[in-house]
Amino acid sequence: MPEFERHKQVLENLSTAVVMLNKDLSLEYANPASEMLLEASRRRLEQAEVLDLFPGSALEGANLREAFLSGHPYTLREAKLRTLGGHDLIVDYSVNPLFIGRSKYLIIEIQPRDRLMRIEREEDLLTQHASARTLIRGLAHEIKNPLGGIRGAAQLLERELDEPLLHDYTRVIIEEADRLRNLVDRLLGPRQLPQMSSINIHAIMERVCSLITAESGQSICFERDYDPSIPEFIGDREQLIQAFLNIVRNGMQALNAANIEQPCIQLRTRALRQITLGAEKHRLVCCVEIIDNGPGIPEDIFTRIFYPMVSGRAEGTGLGLSIAQSIINQHQGLIECDTRPGETRFQIFIPLELNHESAR
Repeated sequence: MPEFERHKQVLENLSTAVVMLNKDLSLEYANPASEMLLEASRRRLEQAEVLDLFPGSALEGANLREAFLSGHPYTLREAKLRTLGGHDLIVDYSVNPLFIGRSKYLIIEIQPRDRLMRIEREEDLLTQHASARTLIRGLAHEIKNPLGGIRGAAQLLERELDEPLLHDYTRVIIEEADRLRNLVDRLLGPRQLPQMSSINIHAIMERVCSLITAESGQSICFERDYDPSIPEFIGDREQLIQAFLNIVRNGMQALNAANIEQPCIQLRTRALRQITLGAEKHRLVCCVEIIDNGPGIPEDIFTRIFYPMVSGRAEGTGLGLSIAQSIINQHQGLIECDTRPGETRFQIFIPLELNHESAR
């Protein structure tokens, strides 16, 4: 094999995006990894203005020309790059001058940071949630044991009391012990093992819509954008309904509290390929987006919304999102959230190739 062809084959099989520019800063070469990253074929990249990939194109154009003239390489960390599909990426990229015979070129190596940052964020989220669950289980054990003793003692005391009026006090003790036990049970989330069966995600979303429509008195507008290509997958229907219901109900309550003029919740489903959730890569993932046009989540609680007992409402229990995250975790998935005034977006990722043993 000629040496040139050997080098080209190496470039074609790199997972790092590599593009080569000529003296006019026009594209001379792009490997397949760069086509995937920039969401365009090589032919389209050759026809496009390369500087359009950089949001600050004037400044970056000056940097590229300076590197071409001076022969000095440079590197930028966590820079913004805009794909030809219009999506903004965070990337690290290095620019290196290259001489081939008497011709001079610029080689740009691009490493996407979005995926790495997302993996780090997801791993941190999963670790925090697992730590919170461990703490809650320990507290629940310490709380439920004495509660059982208090309730039993109150029942025995009630039998020994001859004065009916004093029974009111023992009933208060028993009822409050039951209330605390129920609260601890809710903190622990679903206690039964998942009842796995083949389910359709859109049937689940429609069930949630009908429940919220009845609760809200049809005051919430639902916009649906479903991907019909998503296949059925293995999951616990009732638990997934509960998880999605908790998230949509949170959106409904936020919209009602803010008196939004035209309250709307968007439901969007997509099938995503080659997605990493935590430390595990999945070939095919179902992504459900639940988007409301409410005021957004307060900044002071945003990083803690999946913790138990954290709520933005005075009357809220702060258990809905924590339980939802636990249920989705049982399905090897993850819930993420992004918020700003006028839009709160929950993304729920569920692998479509569920490992049955780990789900149990």
